[in-house]
Amino acid sequence: MFTGIITDIGTVLALEQRGDLRARIGTSYDVDGIDIGASIACDGVCLTVIALGRDPQPWFDVEISAETVSKTNLAHWALGKRLNLERALKVGDELGGHIVSGHVDGVADVIAMADEGDSTRITLRAPLDLARFVAPKGSVALNGTSLTVNEVDGRDFGINLIPHTKEATTWGLMAVGDRVNLEIDTLARYVARLQEWGA
Repeated sequence: MFTGIITDIGTVLALEQRGDLRARIGTSYDVDGIDIGASIACDGVCLTVIALGRDPQPWFDVEISAETVSKTNLAHWALGKRLNLERALKVGDELGGHIVSGHVDGVADVIAMADEGDSTRITLRAPLDLARFVAPKGSVALNGTSLTVNEVDGRDFGINLIPHTKEATTWGLMAVGDRVNLEIDTLARYVARLQEWGA
């Protein structure tokens, strides 16, 4: 379980297809404090640490199934790609964003960007089957970042990024045409399910 508050920006150091995709991710986390089997959200995808090291910099390895690759933007990972990282919640941690599972529902497309003062307004297009779960003033996790939806127009929805968010995450590197991992809010999922049953 995560909160969507990014605590590090990692870098893809290596990619290897071994049946499943194996990735090595450079980090500023203290790897002495990470256990094998720990969960780390990488661009919003909950992945399991399978190896750790320090050469040439601190890093951790993860394995990614074909199913995960098919549902996320991981197929576009390349060497040097920067990733939003968040370690799993511990009891007593501050819940600064919203409850995020790290189970990505689909991929949204960045279709427009515009600066508004020091902030940036970004418009994204959700997959058709997920659009109904996105609501104005609701929460979404995009590339692992907890963000508030400003407005919704069919499949399109807008978010606003303040300077701090652009600096503390990879959102400052975003461009029109990029594809981002979308996790809908768990509450929205349950509300929709209740409506299906007429509750």
